[in-house]
Amino acid sequence: MPVTLFNQNGHECLMFTDLADEHAGEAVQSNQFLIIDDGTGAIIDPGGNLAYSELYLTMTRHFTPQKLEAIIASHADPDIIASLDRWTTSATQAKIYVSKIWERFIPHFCKPGKTAGRVVGIPDPGMRIKIGRHDLIALPAHFMHAEGNFQFYDPVSKILFSGDLGVSLVGGEVAKKPVTSLATLLPAMEGFHRRYMVSNKVLRLWADMVSTLDISMIVPQHGAPMAGPAIQEFIAWVRDLSCGIDLVSSANYRVPN
Repeated sequence: MPVTLFNQNGHECLMFTDLADEHAGEAVQSNQFLIIDDGTGAIIDPGGNLAYSELYLTMTRHFTPQKLEAIIASHADPDIIASLDRWTTSATQAKIYVSKIWERFIPHFCKPGKTAGRVVGIPDPGMRIKIGRHDLIALPAHFMHAEGNFQFYDPVSKILFSGDLGVSLVGGEVAKKPVTSLATLLPAMEGFHRRYMVSNKVLRLWADMVSTLDISMIVPQHGAPMAGPAIQEFIAWVRDLSCGIDLVSSANYRVPN
């Protein structure tokens, strides 16, 4: 069952946390998101085949598949968009939004011809994506895991869908509950960020960018949402975090014995 993150005046944000978690040991826990507005909507990071059926059925309770406006991917990893073949063979003709550097990789998930004319490459500076009455803002998040990477800010709910930034490696039940103190998440968060984020430089640039936004919740693609004091605590934490190439040396690049 989805978690309702926001629901006011015909605008709703739903999160699915356990569509793959039931297959513990086989697949990483991941979150999928459905934004609904004025009888249409968008799916953010629809996930793999394990997530497809429940996500699709929930969507049809709110609007017909033909009215789905957008399938949106923060980047092109399998846990983000491996179900795309099923989405492109269902009744929906929604556009597929992904970084322009992944445009020609996306068809590899689908049967020949299924993505023709449907993929919209998001330019590096980002863009606005119309969903119902409002715009969803694609924010540049390059090298915060993927080379071409975006986060998505919903100005109505003030939710920042942050992709792999803010990830905590917890189970689906834990992921349902927003956390208001970063300290409770750090043990499940620190190792991931030190390995998957490319450098402190990009984290500082990101922190400067999002500090201009009014954010009610940061919701990653894995793990629990952050709300209340945890939002500014997280921004401050990543601003000073050494990660990725900050941590490597010649010791990491040796021919194995």
